[in-house]
Amino acid sequence: MAPQAAEPLTPSARAAAVKSKAIALGFAAAGITDPAPPPHADVLQRWLDDGLAGTMRYMHRQAARRRSPQTIMNGARSVVVVLYNYANSDPPTIPEAGKVAKYARGPDYHRALAPALDTLCQYIETIAGPGTRSQPFIDAGPVPERELAQRAGLGWIAKNTMLITPGLGSFSFIASVFTTAELAPDPPFTADRCGSCTRCLDACPTEAFPTDRVLDARRCISYLTIEFRGDIDREAGSRMGSWVFGCDVCQDVCPWNEKFARPQTGSPLSLEPSRAWIPFDAFATLDESGFAAQYGWTPLERPGLRGMRRNIAIAERNAGEDAGDGSVQIT
Repeated sequence: MAPQAAEPLTPSARAAAVKSKAIALGFAAAGITDPAPPPHADVLQRWLDDGLAGTMRYMHRQAARRRSPQTIMNGARSVVVVLYNYANSDPPTIPEAGKVAKYARGPDYHRALAPALDTLCQYIETIAGPGTRSQPFIDAGPVPERELAQRAGLGWIAKNTMLITPGLGSFSFIASVFTTAELAPDPPFTADRCGSCTRCLDACPTEAFPTDRVLDARRCISYLTIEFRGDIDREAGSRMGSWVFGCDVCQDVCPWNEKFARPQTGSPLSLEPSRAWIPFDAFATLDESGFAAQYGWTPLERPGLRGMRRNIAIAERNAGEDAGDGSVQIT
């Protein structure tokens, strides 16, 4: 008698297996939701209409699909949302150096985490059966990551617009896998545990939050040092302090991070606190090929050599060096 085929897993069993696999691959948390439209789609449109995205025109191009995640992948029935913990310690200040945000102190996370996401896709397709399709995304594409993460039960969206996860904090990359597999969804996280706390809003050096859960990207240090390609005017630059790539201020002061954020061990992304500071003269003699060799594998590739020189010049001026009057020019 021929052996009988194993009974197919139920959606709940598949969901549990997928989440367990994600944790085994090095992700700190995993949850499941569906690709239905997020409830705050109108907020995104108002944010764009008010010009708060600055020069990030890709946000306008992606807006329709962000409002309708079901259009991101044809036939998708489930979305697996995973968090990767990138918390790491801040070493003592180094004089005559600029500071780099925690997430950028190592390899570019888009590339570093891709193998683990690909493995998760393959696992989903294996347990869900023939014909299953899956597509991974990590901070790229028209995915409303934070809304999907909240809906997958992974935390709430804080007053600084970051996702906070109980027991973990907010120092997390959010990645997702859209799949045709039927996976039982998790209940959404509905509590707002920020309470009356406004530490993140009060601490922002550039006053980039006009109100709770609204970020004016044009004033955000992360936007200015990474996404903005022009000359940064002196008033904005004077508020950037020593930051030359990104900014952690609104997360560093959060009580949830003070209590729970800890470095993750045994993970696919190796971050080095020693890379938190870049000497002011680091780019002085580098050409494009030299920059690519030293930093092309890191997130610093996005602003490039010209952008990093601009940022370093501002940090140097803020540290007391005379870098001229008016705006800092890109050279």
